[in-house]
Amino acid sequence: MVTGTRRTGPPATSRWRALPGWQKAMVALTAIFAVLCAGVVTVGFGLKHRYESRVQREDILGQGTGPRDERRWKSGPLNLLLLGSDSRDGEPDQALYPGQRSDTIMLVHVNAARDAATIVSIPRDSYVDVPAAGTVWSGGLNKINAAFAFGGAALAAETVAKLTGLPLDGVLVANFAAVRKLVDAVGTINVCLPYAVTSSDTKVTWTAGCHDLDGRAADDLMRQRHGVPGGDFGRIYDQQLVVRALAERISATSLLTNPTRLDRVLTTAAESLVVDRDLDLADLALAVRRVRPETVQFVTAPFSDANLQTPAGSAVRLDEVKAPALFAAVREDRVAQWLAANPQSAPTN
Repeated sequence: MVTGTRRTGPPATSRWRALPGWQKAMVALTAIFAVLCAGVVTVGFGLKHRYESRVQREDILGQGTGPRDERRWKSGPLNLLLLGSDSRDGEPDQALYPGQRSDTIMLVHVNAARDAATIVSIPRDSYVDVPAAGTVWSGGLNKINAAFAFGGAALAAETVAKLTGLPLDGVLVANFAAVRKLVDAVGTINVCLPYAVTSSDTKVTWTAGCHDLDGRAADDLMRQRHGVPGGDFGRIYDQQLVVRALAERISATSLLTNPTRLDRVLTTAAESLVVDRDLDLADLALAVRRVRPETVQFVTAPFSDANLQTPAGSAVRLDEVKAPALFAAVREDRVAQWLAANPQSAPTN
């Protein structure tokens, strides 16, 4: 790990324009889905089966989320849910629900023009209505990440759909190891921090500024919520920084011109993912082929109380006015206007 100044070079615009359509699709998808605990999904039109055959599939959408909408896939905006799963070691109710929780919950909204995307992070401790899950959970208020433990990705998707009022067009799930492997597959990423972060695990301190991170260091940084300004919201912000850095690294000319390394990245991404059974990766590649890293924006769902005391422990109360307004903007495909009126900033203590 090296601390230094971000190294920049000339834009790869000409190289991008010269790429075949299937490579553009792969790079665009990799850029969008290079996210913490969500990995990357990508498929080249000519190499579809090489990567798609490595992706695990499950029945996720359907209950409480509606069927696949062919009209949206043809010409409308798309909403994809990305879940990062992790074990529940250390959780107060670990013995009661020994499964996993979704420590990272991100909505990816691709606009109707299919040339930009917005990634909306939902705090994992948001106190929301979680639908019933058989005999495991009778339904009611709980932290949103509990839905994954109670009913897997299907219940997590139903919970997010109910919270946001958004139709979901696909779900992708991966674990923490995905990002570590992806960063190592591309070599290193350059992450620029606006504040200092100290790891409670390794005791490493990253000063404010730019740092070259390998997979282990990136994984360490993204897990921190005690030694970072804003606590869990600082961790969300750091996740977003890593997403952007990984997307920029993957779309760099040096990687595009290295077929062996690009294949390694795409294979790693595919093997890290579980996706909904009805999600057509070729359709998804086609839908996002014009999205570039610089047209991807990030936002965290607004909140009014980061220390809400509940029967489930300390939780996050989403802002009762601003959060619904953001979700409405996503539903109506005017999230860019919402972001212009509600600019995001780094967390502070």
